[in-house]
Amino acid sequence: MTTERLRSADRRAERGTRILDVTADLLLRHGARRVTIDDVAAGAGIGKGTVYLHWKTREQLFGAAFQREVLAALGELRNELRKDPQVSRLHRFARAYFLAITDRPLLRGFLLADADLLGKLAGSSDAALDERHGKLSHRYFELLAEHGLVRDDLALDELGYAYQATFEGFLRAEGLAGHSLQQQADLLARTIERAFESGQTPAETELRELADAVAELLTDLIDADSAEAGIPSPPA
Repeated sequence: MTTERLRSADRRAERGTRILDVTADLLLRHGARRVTIDDVAAGAGIGKGTVYLHWKTREQLFGAAFQREVLAALGELRNELRKDPQVSRLHRFARAYFLAITDRPLLRGFLLADADLLGKLAGSSDAALDERHGKLSHRYFELLAEHGLVRDDLALDELGYAYQATFEGFLRAEGLAGHSLQQQADLLARTIERAFESGQTPAETELRELADAVAELLTDLIDADSAEAGIPSPPA
């Protein structure tokens, strides 16, 4: 690739990032139903047609903003796993991911939106994306089971389903009056630990091995999702 083509690609990437930054700010301030492509173009200081060079529809643009927030949350979760192997345990994993999501007002706003709107923005019709996330979840529960860290009286798909329903319930519920997000995350962790874990206490070396494996799974997922969405991966 020539130097000029590299510069052109860099300019396009920088412009795409600026469009997403403006979009995220507008969505946070006004909500998805009130933001238009004209608003985004004006905020980014570009023509409306230039926005369409990057994203063909309003829904695709908003979906990219949503995906970027999800990728940032997954990147933070991966970083927590690398810093502390205890995060590989299901209740600590749930706590870290809950905080990674709720610390991002835009992402939390998306998740609290009505299901029809969220489906459009999240690209729920993307079978490849759904399959990737489903495979990661299943493999994570397989790893937990291999290390004896989850109860063994339920099938893995049943465990995964019940865990996901519990986690999403906490995300979508109204905040607990008088409790901070940290306290809500602690309550989620206690609920997950008592409902789904085996009670075993693994060795630190075993947890480090598990944490590294889960971090690698997340890296593969982040890279694949980023490439498909045309969004830079969060820093490793």
